[in-house]
Amino acid sequence: MELDDINSIAVLGAGNMGHGIAEVAALAGYDVAMRDIEEEFVQDGYEQIEWSLGKLAENEQISEEAADAALDRVEPLVDLEAAVADVDFVIEAVPEKMAIKREVYEEVEEYAPDEAVFASNTSSLSITALSEATDRPERFCGMHFFNPPVRMQLVEVISGDHTEDWVLDLTEDLAASFEKTPVRVRKDSPGFIVNRVAVPLMNEAAWLLHEDEATIAELDSTTKHDMGLPMGVFELSDMVGIDVNVDVLEYVHSELGETYEPCPLLTEKVDAEELGRKTGEGFYDYEDGGVEIPMDEGREDLETLLVAMVANEVARLVGEDVADAGDIDEAVMLGLGWPKGPAKMADEHGLDALVDALEEWHEKADHPRYAVSDSLREIAAAGGFYGGEEADEGERFDYEEIAVEIDGPVGHIAVDRPHRMNTITTSMIGELDDAITEFEADDDVRAILLTGAGDRAFSAGFDASTASVGSGIDAHEMSRKGQQTFGRFQETPMPVVAGVDGYCLGGGMELATCADIRVASERSSFGQPEHDLGLLPGWGGTQRLRAIVGEGRAKEIIFTARNDYDPETMYDYGFVNEVVDNDEFEDRAWELARDLAAGPPIAQKFTKMAMHAGRDDTDAGLEVENFAFGHLFETDDLWEGLAAFQQDREPEFEGK
Repeated sequence: MELDDINSIAVLGAGNMGHGIAEVAALAGYDVAMRDIEEEFVQDGYEQIEWSLGKLAENEQISEEAADAALDRVEPLVDLEAAVADVDFVIEAVPEKMAIKREVYEEVEEYAPDEAVFASNTSSLSITALSEATDRPERFCGMHFFNPPVRMQLVEVISGDHTEDWVLDLTEDLAASFEKTPVRVRKDSPGFIVNRVAVPLMNEAAWLLHEDEATIAELDSTTKHDMGLPMGVFELSDMVGIDVNVDVLEYVHSELGETYEPCPLLTEKVDAEELGRKTGEGFYDYEDGGVEIPMDEGREDLETLLVAMVANEVARLVGEDVADAGDIDEAVMLGLGWPKGPAKMADEHGLDALVDALEEWHEKADHPRYAVSDSLREIAAAGGFYGGEEADEGERFDYEEIAVEIDGPVGHIAVDRPHRMNTITTSMIGELDDAITEFEADDDVRAILLTGAGDRAFSAGFDASTASVGSGIDAHEMSRKGQQTFGRFQETPMPVVAGVDGYCLGGGMELATCADIRVASERSSFGQPEHDLGLLPGWGGTQRLRAIVGEGRAKEIIFTARNDYDPETMYDYGFVNEVVDNDEFEDRAWELARDLAAGPPIAQKFTKMAMHAGRDDTDAGLEVENFAFGHLFETDDLWEGLAAFQQDREPEFEGK
């Protein structure tokens, strides 16, 4: 079975996860049978889908027509046979209890077609054990969505002991067709990737609180403000639900031993029905003030310990061949919104120091959760999770929020925050500026390629949460800094290609505007939505966009604040030079950059100068053109070009 063979999907369960998965599948064009055990449940789920689609249309994320079409593709059902009898793929999202799930599969097995694939949306339970409740364990895998499925990008695709490789490939393709990012979990291990990292971290924080080693304020301040996580560890625990954490911990504890013993404080909270936000009280009281996390109560020793605990868990996952460090980092960034992956975070702290910290705490507390795993010791000895890896090709540079490499004559910059739709931060602007300096200092770099990491976004704009704008003067300086840095792409003497795949909005579109040529995938979407926020494009967009598409089109794009201009429209407007198939996008972007890198550097430099000089003053542009034309007759490149033409070969320009 291949992706093209899947037309209909059954989603079993209409709760928060079930109706969310059904909505995502319907938006992707699949016919969806959404089933639950009572009419009340399934109708409530259907109404939630209708409401969600309405909000997406209201916010102009999809059209009214697309919302209506998606809703029409969802059929709410109670009868199980009717739900699964003719479907190609079954996604189960019933309550997270092994007995309940196995009972569902035993019944589904009676009615589902023999060729149908089964996938469980479990967050931690054994895929192998679930698959063995069916007669098709080889056609069974995990497909773990994150809440809410409509917004969250990650899908963990989990192999059971019996799962055939083609099933995993198919499920990853299906997740990608939902516009999600699949990360493969190669081995059936409790908690998979994200929960295996997150839940022990929350458990450790509870132990430290329980044993009077730290306060809630110290631990949340450390995790949120020092480690840079999106939420404090107790804030997150309350949001997820303390009972949910305990359920996962108890299962992992039963499977993997005393290292994962749930902290008594957590079980006490569950017994007292203080489960977090959903009950009004957990670690914080939500009926009396809610979460308040101080910025200055973090402790360095706590940060080192918590990073060490996370590193130990990542090392175990790597050692067990559940996933490699890169996949773990991607999953945690997408699933938890961490600004960097746990393996990279651990490498930056230094694994030797983290091993020492664990040993000190183990000696002090004598609890197996502090025992250093053999895998962590081996990885530390090898130089870190990434320390022993060499770049596949080209020279790479170390930045936090962009990925930079030099591959032959092409300098490549990827905006590298896929977990945040590659949104641009104030610190990233400085990194972009530094990367351009590196390229311009390297005589071998002849062209620049700008892309976004992943396939969801080139860049969805500015991440306002990273700004520290306290006044109009601060905002002015931030605008100036962005204008100047983005302008360097326009002013650099070498040609710049922007490869746009996915969302290209706001500040991201302003960045793409600074390129000389823009190639876009068919799934891309453009727009300058700043007016919806009462702002205007502040990184050069009001000027540079006008120069490319004309004043009328520029005003239309900015004034309407739309975020859904398709690439074909932007091609017609003259903003996009080429639209290519999604599957061909990456190869074409690199091909174009390499072709330009093979061009005559001096002529390219003067061409850009003449065009830019003539934007507002044609005479000035003509003067630069005249000067450059005469100068080029004195270059070696000209004679190389003429000789190559006469000899019917490709020229080899040296910029001389």
